[in-house]
Amino acid sequence: MRILVVEDEQEVADYICKGLREYGHVAEHSADGKEGLFLATTEQFDLIILDRMLPFVDGLVILKTLRATGNAVPLILLSALGEVDDRVQGLRAGGDDYITKPFAFSELLARIEALLRRHMGEAETVTRLCVGDMEMDLLGRIVKRNGVRIALQAREYSLLEYLMRHKGQIVTRTMLLDNVWHYHFDPQTNVIDVHVSRLRRKIDGDSENPLIKTVRGSGYMIDDPHS
Repeated sequence: MRILVVEDEQEVADYICKGLREYGHVAEHSADGKEGLFLATTEQFDLIILDRMLPFVDGLVILKTLRATGNAVPLILLSALGEVDDRVQGLRAGGDDYITKPFAFSELLARIEALLRRHMGEAETVTRLCVGDMEMDLLGRIVKRNGVRIALQAREYSLLEYLMRHKGQIVTRTMLLDNVWHYHFDPQTNVIDVHVSRLRRKIDGDSENPLIKTVRGSGYMIDDPHS
């Protein structure tokens, strides 16, 4: 899942993003309200975690702007303001949940999962990705090929999810660095090649119908060889 974290306290933002990435999510961070509003209105996210008190643009202003323009992205408000009136104000403005600081990451993660389940149910969002005889359960984080479960590390899962969400499309090195490794520059390493090779061994092995393909000079692609 791609999650936007709008939080001006760097320590809190690092704590959240690190935890989300360890669980295989793609976490994007914005440190102020102006940039957060821009990202939230110009890019697509599965969920937003939004601090109430932000530089330049207040969190509630961002929330109200999103709802006023018909953007129904699931949104969790995060704030040190924990009085009943504060929580009511946030929820009435269009927030789906409200968590007060300090908080435990395990609780935040549980609320994220519950909110995404509700939202997916309401929107009838696909919770499974399929390519050929391989299936990914996005909620259970389970990958099977021909009915056999494949054990993946968190980064391998994120890499595979990104490839499957772009089934039949060429995925470039830059796209993978930005969306899976969260690098906004090229570190000039072979980290992508190493992970793709490792993933290919687990997914394709000695199969006569390999799913992951290298597109020379461009990047990678995953597709059903029989489609």
